[in-house]
Amino acid sequence: MMMKRIFPALAVAALATVAAVPAHAQATRQAVARTYTKKSDAELRRTLTPLQYEVTQHAATETPFRNEYWNNHRAGIYVDIVSGEPLFSSTDKYDSGTGWPSFTRPLEAANVRTRADNSYGERTEVRSTHADSHLGHVFDDGPKPTGLRYCMNSASMRFIPVERLQAEGYGRYLPLFANAQHAAHR
Repeated sequence: MMMKRIFPALAVAALATVAAVPAHAQATRQAVARTYTKKSDAELRRTLTPLQYEVTQHAATETPFRNEYWNNHRAGIYVDIVSGEPLFSSTDKYDSGTGWPSFTRPLEAANVRTRADNSYGERTEVRSTHADSHLGHVFDDGPKPTGLRYCMNSASMRFIPVERLQAEGYGRYLPLFANAQHAAHR
């Protein structure tokens, strides 16, 4: 009986708390609560290019130096092409000389997972957590601070530039670029 009284009171308190939060903060909280899911195979075949489908669903590898993001120097984030889950930031991107986009660490560690890949020697495959997309591989020959090189396929990601982060629901990542934008305006 006591539980029946507590739950309505908690619900009212939660609503009052949400109502007191400014609209932009509510939008950020909603972005955090966003769910990332994998579409059906038929939907993936319809929405992805053949290369994107082969890379994300069958662990294919795109050609080095002839892919969309290997030489991208714009500020922004990279998300899974299948689910939209945030994966990497341009703040952690560097030129590895390999011809693929390379990063020192994931933007959201919970959105990437690794597993052994013995298809071409011993490697560590990187996959997205929610959509299970093949992204690329991670190696231990990267620069400081991590010593890691997340060598990714452009075809497995979509780049969202800083100026589009808010509009596309990724506004919570804007603070990552505040110092870079401030320095660029000096």
